[in-house]
Amino acid sequence: MRPFRIEIPQRDLDDLHRRIAATRWPAEPYGGGWARGVPGAYLRELADYWRTGFDWRAAEEQLNQYPQFTTTIDGATVHFLHVRSPEPDALPMVLTHGWPGSVAEFLKVIGPLTDPRSHGGDPTDAFHLVIPSLPGYGFSSPLPETGWDILRIARAWAELMRRLGYDRYVAQGGDFGSAVSLDLGEVDPEHVLGVHVNMLLTGPSDPSELAELDEADQARMDLVPRFNADLVGYMKVQATRPQTVAYALTDSPVGQLAWIVEKYREWTDCVDVPEQAVDRDQMLTTVSIYWFTATAGSSAQLYREVVALLPCTVVGARPRPNPVPLAVAAFGHDMFLPVRRFADRDFPNIQQWTEYDRAGHFPAMEQPELLVADIRRFFRGSRAGAGRSLDAVGRS
Repeated sequence: MRPFRIEIPQRDLDDLHRRIAATRWPAEPYGGGWARGVPGAYLRELADYWRTGFDWRAAEEQLNQYPQFTTTIDGATVHFLHVRSPEPDALPMVLTHGWPGSVAEFLKVIGPLTDPRSHGGDPTDAFHLVIPSLPGYGFSSPLPETGWDILRIARAWAELMRRLGYDRYVAQGGDFGSAVSLDLGEVDPEHVLGVHVNMLLTGPSDPSELAELDEADQARMDLVPRFNADLVGYMKVQATRPQTVAYALTDSPVGQLAWIVEKYREWTDCVDVPEQAVDRDQMLTTVSIYWFTATAGSSAQLYREVVALLPCTVVGARPRPNPVPLAVAAFGHDMFLPVRRFADRDFPNIQQWTEYDRAGHFPAMEQPELLVADIRRFFRGSRAGAGRSLDAVGRS
């Protein structure tokens, strides 16, 4: 375990600002709007704020208030935050982000989860948090080789928790983090006490099952063809030609900004602009991490590794069952909403299912209070099986 601090050189900040100022903007003949991509007027204003208003040093300081480390697992550098609760009997939990996420996605939930006593909560709900950057993402870069799929990441997380001395722990995640957390329960069931996800991909095993759905569930399944027809472009590119798109995104900060901010707009509980759902500075912190670490390409490689698993909501595709207790939090403005009857069939160990009419794909940023409360509620039953790890206390 090597202590780590985020210290972006000033020359990299100056280079970012120079590149934004020198952006060569494309024509916009269709009059703006989001139907064909990020509108020029919006992106120009946001890019100018990134250059002149956003304070990276403040974001850097906010992240550096938490202990950070790197370690080498299976040949890859893994960066992680390790935030121990002041409550000695706190339950260890690994939090995993997805794409286009980062460890900064969890900044609003770290305090309430680790120190509920100071945030109006019950101290018996405290967690020790391990928050890794996915391999190839952010400060976990670069990857030494291909082959880092979801299962391999889950095995790396199991090894990480073992090295930290956590004999019993739980997992939470969304997007790719959901898949990693589910596979973590599969590869390390002797130590994982439960898994909480805010995204679950399931679908019918036969077309006839679609005709049996009620109106609400049919509306959820109708999201799938809409996604495939209108929203899937980023996935197709990253799953087939991740290296090609990497050249553009690694060279143009405004290109990287547009590539990510479009997802905050399409996948969140907003009407016009993503700032209606997510904090602008927190959003730009994640975009800046991708930019400074030049991980547009290496993060996209994960789509190529799991391309066979991506259409898992289509007829006949089945996820692997999970042997540990599972909780699902379905936030109503996510791009995919699970159908309960399909989820119960594929995951018979679901013990908590909660649906919310607020927030979307990034609940830790959009509605952190709802996510924290849902996590606390589910894992109260797991605490009896988790002893305190003296080894983890001594290591970090």
